[in-house]
Amino acid sequence: MTNFSTFREFAAQLDQQDPLASYRDQFFVNDPDLIYLDGNSLGRLPKVVIERIQKAVEEEWGTDLIRGWNKGWWDSPTRIGERIASLLGAAEGQVVVGDQTSINLFKLATAALTLDPEKKRIITDTFNFPSDLYILQGIVKLLSPSDGRVGGGFRYAENATQPSPPYRDHEIIRIDAQDDDITPDLAALENAINEDTALVTLSHVTFKSGYLYDMQYITELAHRKGALVLWDLSHSAGAVPIELDKCHVDFAIGCTYKYLNGGPGAPAFLYVNKSLQNDVTSPIWGWWGQSNPFEFDLDYQPAPGVQRFLAGTAPMLSTLAMEEALTPLLDAGIDALRSKSILMTDYASYLTDTLLAPLGFSLGSPRDSTRRGSHISIRHEEGYRINRALIDEMNVIPDFREPDNIRLGFAPLYISFTDIREGFDRISRVVKEKRHEKYPKQRLTVT
Repeated sequence: MTNFSTFREFAAQLDQQDPLASYRDQFFVNDPDLIYLDGNSLGRLPKVVIERIQKAVEEEWGTDLIRGWNKGWWDSPTRIGERIASLLGAAEGQVVVGDQTSINLFKLATAALTLDPEKKRIITDTFNFPSDLYILQGIVKLLSPSDGRVGGGFRYAENATQPSPPYRDHEIIRIDAQDDDITPDLAALENAINEDTALVTLSHVTFKSGYLYDMQYITELAHRKGALVLWDLSHSAGAVPIELDKCHVDFAIGCTYKYLNGGPGAPAFLYVNKSLQNDVTSPIWGWWGQSNPFEFDLDYQPAPGVQRFLAGTAPMLSTLAMEEALTPLLDAGIDALRSKSILMTDYASYLTDTLLAPLGFSLGSPRDSTRRGSHISIRHEEGYRINRALIDEMNVIPDFREPDNIRLGFAPLYISFTDIREGFDRISRVVKEKRHEKYPKQRLTVT
């Protein structure tokens, strides 16, 4: 029989030794019994944001009105971009905030593909977030003629090692899994990148298994073949150290509402390496990306540097909220965050093997912490219904990803080891008490 008191004592000991434990008090927690394990999807609300939003609404919007644009609103995309850049290993003048992740992917991927029109191959994988794949499909359909061929202008290559076909449509190569949807097939990825490859675009940390790519290795591999690289940092920014400049990355995108705690729908960010900024142009020409927007010239002239990738007016309230949300994260430092993250995911992996494996669960994430982000997946054939029971009855909030993944996200600033231990105790109870069996297998809209 499992001795849960021993697990509790060990978790309490880890919490006593945790140098980041005090940061939990900087977040709004109205239900101390809630085990929130979904910070990899939506981060908790930092208390400093509440005060900042009140000031933005009452003083800046309410009193300053349009004068607010000259009191810090207008330059917020670049100002906040520099703060995020410090978490990404990016020097000044390469990161801006604005729009959403999908829109930024469209802008940067289109810019990359039009930089060398003769190259037609795009490499991605089945681990990439589906929205990224949809954006790529839309870009290729836009850039390639639609004449009735497979996909109406784009196709997926059947054999990635073969050269591109005689016709010159773009093609998207999707690399499959090496083992049960946990690890990408790196050999297939390497073989797929050839001299006809225009762009390699991957998620730095994959959204289901939490697999962490070796950014430097993949980027160097692509560059040796003359390809550009675009990384999606949505599941890694604020959770793992990133060195965009050191790895000579070309482009990157990411959201701010996960580990950066920017709030639901918070503006995204994008990175363009300085060496490329004067060679690429955004496909969306908006007035915030114009060189002199208040001259109201009728012909577009792109702004210098990365600012040319801005488009329309920034959503100011959510932008300012996101800026303030960065405060505790930057104060703690990414190295301390990563150290705790590794301990938490190692602990959770151990509890999966010890407490949950006898109940039909398996670990759906890499066991090597150097190849894992800050979330893990636990897999069970009844994963969806177990997830429903955890949320509705056990006051535990993870999330579910098809076909059988319950994702557990560990945000180092506000998750304790006691939270993790208690969460696994409640997962175990759901299955032992068969609470999940009362729920239908039909999925809710949001899982």
